[in-house]
Amino acid sequence: MPTDAPLDPRTAPVPRYGAGSLADLLPSVAAGLGVPGMSAGLPLEPADRACVFLVDGMGWEALRAHPEQAPFLTSLLPGSANGTGEPITSGFPSTTATSLASVGTGRVPGEHGLPGYTALDPATGQLMNQLRWQPWTDPHLWQPYPTVFQQAEAAGVAACQVTAPHFEHTPLTKIALSGGTFLGRLAAEDRMDLAAERLAASDRALVYTYYAELDGNGHRYGMDSDAWRGQLSHVDRLARRLAEQLPPRSALYITADHGMVDIPQSAEARLDFDDDWELGAGVAQLGGEGRMRHVYAVPGAAGDVHAVWREVLAEQAWVATRQEAVELGWFGPVVEPRVSGRIGDVVAAMRDDIAIVATRREPKESELIGMHGSATPAEQLVPLLEVRT
Repeated sequence: MPTDAPLDPRTAPVPRYGAGSLADLLPSVAAGLGVPGMSAGLPLEPADRACVFLVDGMGWEALRAHPEQAPFLTSLLPGSANGTGEPITSGFPSTTATSLASVGTGRVPGEHGLPGYTALDPATGQLMNQLRWQPWTDPHLWQPYPTVFQQAEAAGVAACQVTAPHFEHTPLTKIALSGGTFLGRLAAEDRMDLAAERLAASDRALVYTYYAELDGNGHRYGMDSDAWRGQLSHVDRLARRLAEQLPPRSALYITADHGMVDIPQSAEARLDFDDDWELGAGVAQLGGEGRMRHVYAVPGAAGDVHAVWREVLAEQAWVATRQEAVELGWFGPVVEPRVSGRIGDVVAAMRDDIAIVATRREPKESELIGMHGSATPAEQLVPLLEVRT
């Protein structure tokens, strides 16, 4: 067991909510399109037509470390001839369901209410997977706010989403990315072409498109793999393809939902909750994912669980009580009462390259090489690259 003093949760990086996070992106874009009620947290120049291309899992640090695989995207980074891009932050945790909800609603996790990969539903006492939406709950009760796309459409902006067909009817799409027209295309090249066509079809347009496979290859093979690097090269070609077809008076924003870190395949780096009696003592439910855990205690045990997790993880993770995490702003400046019970009694965010896996209850997730969810720069910083015509 580590003997060093535990990390102070006050030292954990906090997303730049309100001035430089994913939740600020679409409201800032929509404000430039003249959508009423939208505030511009990001200093983006207005454009008549705007497209957001979100690449799942393309962290800022990983992109900067691979210029050979991404020459076009690298040309948009600061210091390059055409570079204006700067990093923004995902929300917390740095995971897909949370980030896509922040992008689509323009709200922080404490408002939209998707605070992780899995989170407790206080009404049922069950863990809910917010990516797969299992077990089922009414999506619009879970996340009641309108999306930015819906508000843009109501203001006369032609809004649409161009992504893979199987996303059309998912609950996450309904509560985070719906509004306007959904256009499903299997081939990513077709999505780029169609996104450009939809921009050109209207005087005022807001288009969203998405690519998932970089994240999938990072999870399966790690970022130190030919498969991941090959996917980054493919993303680079897709981004160039879209940029070269932009109609006049357009802005293309290329971003991501989170970054990623590779976790070594060792017992020291992968602490197995299912076999660790200390971490499991007093725990009723284990939520989140390997890099960021929501820990739900049995009644009366929250204080003891917090003390044990802080001691076991020591200098390897930021471990906070729910109240501390809320007060420190991890989930945003506002955490609504309907959301607070979804947050763990204890919240543990890994700083070092370790993960809290659960090999029996989460066998597939525990085998992943690339992981994300925590507050480290490798996971939380994402690019915001811009092309304008």
